[in-house]
Amino acid sequence: MSLILVAILVIAALFTVWAVGLYNALVRLKHGVSKAWSNIDVLLKQRHDELPKLVETCKQYMQYEKTTLEAIIQARSAVHQAQQAHDISALGQAETGLRAGLGKLFALAENYPDLKSNENFQFLQQRITSLENAIADRRELYNEAVNLNNVRIEQFPDVVIARWFGFQAAELLRFSEAETADVNIRNLFG
Repeated sequence: MSLILVAILVIAALFTVWAVGLYNALVRLKHGVSKAWSNIDVLLKQRHDELPKLVETCKQYMQYEKTTLEAIIQARSAVHQAQQAHDISALGQAETGLRAGLGKLFALAENYPDLKSNENFQFLQQRITSLENAIADRRELYNEAVNLNNVRIEQFPDVVIARWFGFQAAELLRFSEAETADVNIRNLFG
C-alpha cells in the first residue's frame, strides 16, 4: 500500500512542478507583451512631443498648407487618445492617418526651399523619421510577443492552465491597408 502512496505522491509532485513551470512560462509571455508595448509607448510619446515643434516650424513657411498641418494635429490627438485608452485597433487607424499626414507634409516641404534649408526642420524631420523607423521595429517585436503569447495560451496542454488562471489573448498592432499599399507620389502633391 505504501508503494502505491509513494507513486501517487511522486506523480502529484511531478504534475505540480509541471503546472508551476507552465504557469511561469505563461506569465513571462504575458509580461513580454507588456514590455514590448511599453517600448512602443515610449517612442510614441517621444514622437508626440516632437510633432508640435515640427508643425510650428512649418507654419512659419507653409501658410498655404494649413489643412495638411491641421490633419497632422488631429491625427496626433487621435494617436494620443488611443494610447490613453489602450485601444490597439484605434491606435493602428490613428497611426495610419498620422503617417499619411507626415508623408504629405514632407513631400510638400519640397515646395518650400527656405523650409527645407531650415536647421530646425531638418533636425525635426530626421528625428521623426528615426522615431518612425524605431516604432516600426518595435511594432514588429510587439506583434511577435503577442503571437507567441496567443499561440501558447491556445496550445494543449497550456490552454488548460491559461484558462484556469484567466490568461487572455493580446491584440496585434495592425495598420490599415492604405499604409501598406504603394504610395502614389502624384497624390501627395495634389
